[in-house]
Formats: sequence, C-alpha cells, structure tokens
Amino acid sequence: MIQIRYLLRMKRFANLRNPQDLNEKILWMTLHSDTTEWSRLADKNEVRGYIKECGLEDTLVTQYGLYNSMAEVDFNKLPNAFVLKPTHGSGDVVVVRDKAKADLEGIRTKIQNELDEHICTSAAELHYTRIPHRVVAEELLINDPVSEKYSSTLIDYKIWCCNGKAQFVWVCMNRFVRNKDGAEVMIYDRDWNAHPEYCRVTPDFSLADPMPRPAGYEHMLEVAEKLSAKFPIVRVDLYNLNGKIYFGEMTFTSYGAIMDFYTDEFLKKCGSMIKLPKATK
Repeated sequence: MIQIRYLLRMKRFANLRNPQDLNEKILWMTLHSDTTEWSRLADKNEVRGYIKECGLEDTLVTQYGLYNSMAEVDFNKLPNAFVLKPTHGSGDVVVVRDKAKADLEGIRTKIQNELDEHICTSAAELHYTRIPHRVVAEELLINDPVSEKYSSTLIDYKIWCCNGKAQFVWVCMNRFVRNKDGAEVMIYDRDWNAHPEYCRVTPDFSLADPMPRPAGYEHMLEVAEKLSAKFPIVRVDLYNLNGKIYFGEMTFTSYGAIMDFYTDEFLKKCGSMIKLPKATK
C-alpha cells in the first residue's frame, strides 16, 4: 500500500531497501523501527508531558481542558476565543475567534464525528492508530504586529531536525488566503538563508517572499534541538510571537512521507543528513 500510494504521488517507487532521500528514510523508519514514542508525541495532549520533561514548559500554549467526548465540553466555561484539537488528528483544528458568533453545536457534531471515526490508514502513519480519541481546548494565539507585516495568519516555523540538529526551516504563512487548503512557503537553512530552489510550487503551496530572521531565532533552534535530540528525523513546529516561542507539534511522518512540494535536490540533501538506526523489525 505504501508503494502504491508513493507511486501515485511521486511517479516512482520508493527505494526502501537502500533509502536515500527524506521521504524514503521516513518510510523506512515506519517499517523497520520502534514507533511507540511517535504515538506519544503525536498525541496533542501526551506530548505536553514530553515538553515538560525537556524543560521547555514555558513554550506550552495554555490548555483549557481535556475531554473524552464533545458531550463533556461546556462551551460556557471556555473563553470567547479558543482552539479545539482532536488528540489523534493531524491538522484537524477548529478555531473559534468569537464564541458568540460561532456555530457551537455544529462544531460539537463535527469534532465528535472525528472522535468516533475508526482510523484505517495506508499513509505510513500507523502510529496515529494507537492514540486515544480525545479532544483538547487550548488558547488561541494571535498574530503579533511584526509578523502581520508578512502574513495575515500565524507564521508556522516547521524545523527539520536530523539526528538532533536543526538543519532547515520550512516557513508557512498566509494560510488559506489564496485557496482553502494552501499557504505561502519558503525554505531557509539554519543560518536563515532563503532557498526558493528547494520549493516546488503546487496547487496548495506558492512561494512566499523572503522575510527577515525572526527575533529569538537562536532560541527556536535550541528548542527544536532539545525536542529532537533522540530521533533520527522529526519536524518540530513552533510559533514565534514577539520573540516568545510556542510549541506547535512534532511530526514524524510529514504528509505521509509523500512530500512532492519539495524538490528532489532538497529531499536528497535532507536525506543525506539522516543517520538511520539499526532495523528492529
């Protein structure tokens, strides 16, 4: 199933006997390594414990509640603006900016349907199937004035870490501005040099103009490297508001490891930086 899916998206089979690029090495790890910890850290609630273990509690967004079902959610006890996230989801976030204007019962139904859904995946993301289906309510982060000069939405700094070292930052901004699923993107190396040649324009992703190095950038790299220290490859997503760093998520199988929005040059360069562990299965 992995090879069929890979062929349909990438127009070739993945080299899983001798993986070379970023996609292939991620897929190899899903098949041949222990991904138990991936499940804990992909869980939108359980990952908070790991953040605290790493001494980075100050990067956590305020959590208002953890619920086993939407029936437990009392919207009256939540602030006017908040975010709801299924703990087992990937990108399934509901943003409420004004509770008085939101269709709260529609939101309740939508998220409960996601909680009730039985996951069966061919996306090389089986670690998600081990995550309990719950939902968290969190603080809604608001864009700061400096970031608003470049993006009308929160800027997402997705830091690719290879064997515990931050190597590249994939910046996503102006989400959903041009189309409902898309964003403007740019890749920077760890010295904050822009590399548009590593980005492939797709219907979902267009090139962003280069932006200045954000305040607190060195601290962002430190946070990402602390969190990624024991993994051959992981993407650490952070937010930066006026130099204050907030944790977003840790992603082990980005886009199911069929990332066709990066050029082959980038995929191979990033892949060459990953030292795979010995196979455990």
